[in-house]
Amino acid sequence: MIPTKDNLNHIMRNSLEVVRTILKQADQRLETTEKDLNQLSITSLLLNVEYILLHHSLTKDSQTVSWDAIRQYHTRDLGWQDIGYHFGIELIGDHYEILAGRMLGEPGAHCKEQDMNRKSIGICFLGNFDLEPPVQKQWELGLKLVRSLSDIFEIPRNKVTGHREYAPYKSCPGTRFDLDRFRKEI
Repeated sequence: MIPTKDNLNHIMRNSLEVVRTILKQADQRLETTEKDLNQLSITSLLLNVEYILLHHSLTKDSQTVSWDAIRQYHTRDLGWQDIGYHFGIELIGDHYEILAGRMLGEPGAHCKEQDMNRKSIGICFLGNFDLEPPVQKQWELGLKLVRSLSDIFEIPRNKVTGHREYAPYKSCPGTRFDLDRFRKEI
């Protein structure tokens, strides 16, 4: 049986009405989802951080990826699930690189005092900055990383701190690392 023109028009109107209803419902769900997402901050989605904690490795950066050696020490020798820091900055070949550590959604293992592992992002500058200050390229890359993280997590510069500010037995990020200057340059 071949449908008549009236039947086809009726089918088309009903189909269009069904499509309109589906699109309207999808639009309402999208609107609700967008409102929910706007109420969430990236901080609450990833990690409820208030601070950025700076460290140094107390090792000579020998232009090799010693980041992996630190990761192995933390996992094999200390039995941790991963390297303690969220980021590292190291000389690789002839340039400095930002290296990934723990995921941002995971608490660090870099400063147990005052529960800072849960409240902070840990960044390790590879090198011994008790002996000499960081070189300018590493310093600048560290500033770039900290500025970015500060913007994303809305962390004010006065909450960019050194490990030594919570653990007096530590020198992090090194006695020759000028924390006041670093904060001013963020």
